[in-house]
Amino acid sequence: MTKRILVAIDGSDEAVEALSFAATEWTDADLTALHVINPADSTTGAEGGFPGAVDQWYDSATQRGERILREATDAVDRAVDTRLEVGRPTATILAVAGGEQSVGDDEEPEPFDHIVLASQGRTGLSRVLLGSVAEGVVRRAEVPVTVVR
Repeated sequence: MTKRILVAIDGSDEAVEALSFAATEWTDADLTALHVINPADSTTGAEGGFPGAVDQWYDSATQRGERILREATDAVDRAVDTRLEVGRPTATILAVAGGEQSVGDDEEPEPFDHIVLASQGRTGLSRVLLGSVAEGVVRRAEVPVTVVR
């Protein structure tokens, strides 16, 4: 029986649909919505361009991530925990799902039983160039994964 479900939230409508699906499908499970801040999305470059640029980018990305999580969880009619992590999306989703990243200093990380995420349906050249978080998670996850399209 699935007790803890991790739902990846990237800010897309499809991700909100994936969260809604998980909330409806597993009514007794604890849901956690995870948004990953990807440092590769920073436009500041390696040098940062000006003093404080990295901090400014991080603050902005954190605010955006918190907004994305808030909007996604507001769309479902039940309690959903949220997590905001920094890293490469596929690796971070897998690490959180496996209990490899702790939530806080005093909490022991606990693995999830299931991962739910959305597929944006990229195919062909765009999938090759952009990669696929969903595909990477499906291929490498040690727990069941549901991809919602």
